[in-house]
Amino acid sequence: MGVRELENRFVTALRNCAKIAELKKLHAHFVKLSLSQSNFLATKMLDLCDNLGHVDYATLLFQQLEDPNVFSYNAIIRTYTHNHKHSLAITLFNQMLTRATKSALPDKFTFPFVIKSCAGLLCHRLGQQVHAHVCKFGPNSHAITENALIDMYTKCGDLSGAYQVFEEMSERDAVSWNGLISGHARLGHMKSAREVFDEMPCRTIVSWTTMVNGYARAGCYVDALEIFCEMQVVGIEPDEISVISVLPACAQLGALEVGKWVHVYSDKSGFLKKTGVCNALVEMYAKCGCIDEAWRLFDQMVEKDVVSWSTMIGGLANHGKGHAAIQVFEDMQKAGMTPNGVTFVGVLTACAHAGLWNEGLRYFDVMRVDYQLEPEIEHYGCLVDLLGRSGRLDQALDTILKMPMQPDSRIWNSLLSSCRIHRNLEIAVVAMEQLLELEPEESGNYVLLANIYAELGKWEGVSNVRKLIRSKRIRKTPGCSLIEVNNVVQEFVSGDDSKAFSQDVFWILEGLSLHQTRTNDFMKFIEEDAG
Repeated sequence: MGVRELENRFVTALRNCAKIAELKKLHAHFVKLSLSQSNFLATKMLDLCDNLGHVDYATLLFQQLEDPNVFSYNAIIRTYTHNHKHSLAITLFNQMLTRATKSALPDKFTFPFVIKSCAGLLCHRLGQQVHAHVCKFGPNSHAITENALIDMYTKCGDLSGAYQVFEEMSERDAVSWNGLISGHARLGHMKSAREVFDEMPCRTIVSWTTMVNGYARAGCYVDALEIFCEMQVVGIEPDEISVISVLPACAQLGALEVGKWVHVYSDKSGFLKKTGVCNALVEMYAKCGCIDEAWRLFDQMVEKDVVSWSTMIGGLANHGKGHAAIQVFEDMQKAGMTPNGVTFVGVLTACAHAGLWNEGLRYFDVMRVDYQLEPEIEHYGCLVDLLGRSGRLDQALDTILKMPMQPDSRIWNSLLSSCRIHRNLEIAVVAMEQLLELEPEESGNYVLLANIYAELGKWEGVSNVRKLIRSKRIRKTPGCSLIEVNNVVQEFVSGDDSKAFSQDVFWILEGLSLHQTRTNDFMKFIEEDAG
């Protein structure tokens, strides 16, 4: 029996391998039959290691080959890339170039994974060098390689390089277009992303989802909802990634009806089995004010990860349910789930809102000592808020001054707000001095300080603050509000009459105001008559 016939006998056995132990037994059999140097069988075994996630065993298999060919090289590079061992993939590619034997020269199946590893390392210069090798060794036109180059350039922030590859392509597919859209979205260039999207000849679910996600990440929540709805109008059904992408926009806008529709759709589509979808729904309900619905969904979850617990704790904390949030945290510990930094932001916020300053200090120490988590600026912000709300302003100021990082405007603003609650002018002035440097144009800080002076009856101080506002020509940021009507979110900004229905709104408001005035006058008349 020839070698090739012998090799073919084991293809089915390798294809049916489901565990690494079975592969090792087959490998031992190959060694016994003097087939350990077979590149054909080695490639099959390397692919199996890739599927099973056993990178170390794949490395041993490859190292035993005395004369690996291009198929073996491609298999080990593919394994390293899939398992995020990008540096090892690049090392093997360099080895291919160094050996430069005819049977091991890079081909069109080598480059996509090497380029993906360059993108994984965010190494732009290395990616450019591999691009040069593509021009030297690769085919004249290969869409998979060219798409990988577009992806690499966009991930490295080089859109001009991505466009150069795109323009030179003889055949562009949806992946090519999606690569450019994703590149713009990643950099927050949503206007440019939309232009590419509109120009795209044939959009896929990935195209739509990338736009929804890009708008949401850029803070263009109304646009995210609009394109999500437009996607369904053209007949594209959302997948679980689309759902996860649009729910943060619902949460930020308070678009509860859309969020509820997404919940029903996810239930019908079987997405509620996915922890990520449930996490996004819990956050949406919590931010839309439906904390009981969020809690109900959280309790129904089959599998909870650290994000699930942290989202629920944070939601309860922000709704003023501090004791309930702490109870959920204790349940999390009993379940054996290790908390992260986000979890402790929620716990400290819960303590602040519930007035549990002593417990808050204890949890701050638990984070550092028991879980070896170094507090970040958000944790110090919570601690300052906790101490400030409880009236321990001196301790709050001392905490700020001893922080290992530079305090930001939010921390000083939190202290200033606490000073107003407890009428502490001395520390308020200290906080305001810092805020004047960090955000001198923020009108709210001046108003807070003026209010402290007013509540203490120091009218000269009020006058000085107002003079400062005028001298700096500071303008108050217009107030705005959002309302959801028929699944469409409308934003209203103070003083803005540009909407088509503005006059109708003003007419109704005037009518309500007149009705209120007449009601008040009538009630006053009744009271006087009764007297």
